[in-house]
Amino acid sequence: MTAQPGPGHGGPDQTLSAVMSERRQLINLAYRLLGSLAEAEDAVQETYARWYAQSREQQEAIESPGAWLTTVASRVCLDLLGSARARRELYVGEWLPEPLPAAAEQSGAAAADPAERVTLDESVTMAFLVVLGTMTPAERVAFVLHDVFRYPFAEVAGIVGRSPAACRQLASSARRRVRASRSPATPAAQHAAAVSNPAIVRDFKAAWEAQDISALIGLLDPGATAIADGGGLVSAALRPIEGGGQVARYLAGIVGRLPRLTIATRTVNGQPGLVAELDGAVVTVFAFDIAADKITRIWIIRNPSKLTRWANQAV
Repeated sequence: MTAQPGPGHGGPDQTLSAVMSERRQLINLAYRLLGSLAEAEDAVQETYARWYAQSREQQEAIESPGAWLTTVASRVCLDLLGSARARRELYVGEWLPEPLPAAAEQSGAAAADPAERVTLDESVTMAFLVVLGTMTPAERVAFVLHDVFRYPFAEVAGIVGRSPAACRQLASSARRRVRASRSPATPAAQHAAAVSNPAIVRDFKAAWEAQDISALIGLLDPGATAIADGGGLVSAALRPIEGGGQVARYLAGIVGRLPRLTIATRTVNGQPGLVAELDGAVVTVFAFDIAADKITRIWIIRNPSKLTRWANQAV
């Protein structure tokens, strides 16, 4: 960048540094909005392309580059969410968000990947991202900007293109969806403790490897659901599998058919999960939702295009 200092701005190096320092924040925002790190990277790249397409004078006239970048990235994501809804109508089977490994578990080239810059907190758990996926694009953007990134509704309104009152209603509607997705019988503190404790996932792994259906059923809520995403590229259940007994038998059958399958506990979107490897390649990532010491939901991501971040994982 060759811009000269403008009123209220530092030199070109300072301006470039200020602009590039926003990348992590933009990746975090875009991943939560889109549920796909690959799409988030594309959205951020498009955002920076628009910044550098401006003249020097236009860039210098922007009082807050960070706010400008956030606005543009959010609008890019809003457009992508609109087109994604149409694409997902043609998606083969169930669509699930792209799972993220913990940065510390990556190696080689993956260690420099933007995945390690995504903050793994409650707002990127698989359960949270799945609920976000049920929202309209405007609901999702308003909710994430306000409730997760703490933008005031006046600023959200300028991004979404609606009034502050309308954005407040959008966020409120999204909030109700989030509350409705949680078990009313499970206190929040108990739920948080359960999902952060890997013991139940380790017990589930042991029972699964032993094909102990009775033990699996004991760890599953009677109303447990398993949802698989193969994207039409690999075999996967096209519809949700419902009921603890059905889920246990389905998973036990997988191990029975694939004796060379190895399973390891891993951090998936900041919570305990499982990774399955076959002949040296990661083929499936499992994320769990746990309440009252029972597994209530299992998300099974098999679409190879969503597993590229796990290529260097050692199982």
